[in-house]
Amino acid sequence: MTDIAHLLDAARSDGRRRLLGIVGGPGAGKSTLAASLAGPEVAVVGMDGWHLANSVLDRLDRRDRKGAPDTFDAAGYVAFLDRVRSRAATVWAPEFRREVEEPIAGALEVPPGALVVVTEGNYLLLDEPPWDGIRALLDEAWFLAPDEDVRRARLIARHERHGRGHAEAVARADGSDGANARMIAATAHRADVVLSG
Repeated sequence: MTDIAHLLDAARSDGRRRLLGIVGGPGAGKSTLAASLAGPEVAVVGMDGWHLANSVLDRLDRRDRKGAPDTFDAAGYVAFLDRVRSRAATVWAPEFRREVEEPIAGALEVPPGALVVVTEGNYLLLDEPPWDGIRALLDEAWFLAPDEDVRRARLIARHERHGRGHAEAVARADGSDGANARMIAATAHRADVVLSG
């Protein structure tokens, strides 16, 4: 099930914006699926826009764990999801740019005409504060669970596309990304739908 027609129909019926969360480990295909759902009435905003800046991660000595739950402005992301449920005004959101490995403020527009907001990220189903405030804000949550070898291969290829050598890409995929993937996999039971394959 990767059709959001039912969410659009519900929003058209009562005028209330719907939020869909897409969750999965690094390399699961969240961004690709979310982008495929975008349209005139569907806005897409990724959780990665709430990454802390590299300078902040350096100051906090967390740069080597970038992507772990405590390397995001999680409370800010929760506040955004709460705010974006209203269609009263345009809401601007940050976007993570892989070419610079930094979030860019105000890069994504969610106009009042967007009936559905699709948000994707690793920790939407995490059951620890402040992440645990997200699930109640989502109308629906999908968990992506591709074959683990496929997910890992995609992740290594992505790291290489963005300038890492093969050995460094493998080390990242199996190190901090691997630890994050195991943590994320343990949250799948909180999703409405698990998509495998």
